[in-house]
Amino acid sequence: MAHILVVDDDDVIRDTLHELLSTDYSCQTASTAEEALAKLEAQRFDVVLTDISMPGLDGKELLEKVVEMYPGTNVIIISGHSDQEQARSLMSRGAVDFLLKPFRLEIVEESVRRAIQRH
Repeated sequence: MAHILVVDDDDVIRDTLHELLSTDYSCQTASTAEEALAKLEAQRFDVVLTDISMPGLDGKELLEKVVEMYPGTNVIIISGHSDQEQARSLMSRGAVDFLLKPFRLEIVEESVRRAIQRH
């Protein structure tokens, strides 16, 4: 079974994604990038699904650390801002997908499925 880590400081989004993904995957959550890094250190994850804007380390910094320290883990970025330049930049830095809020749950499921297949 694939292991997914959902990272978002918004409780509603984090809990919704956890509920959605827990039916098919082993899913954990973190409310900060720092908490996510501690979980990544303790366990292997196939996919990290992270918000871009968070207090402390943001999603971009988390992406950089995951790519550097856990190269087998795919990262999907979630953002509330439609910025094509930022999306291209994040994809060139190693993100496997860039999803915009508000998102449809089917889009998230498909993105996670593709990321696991890449793994």
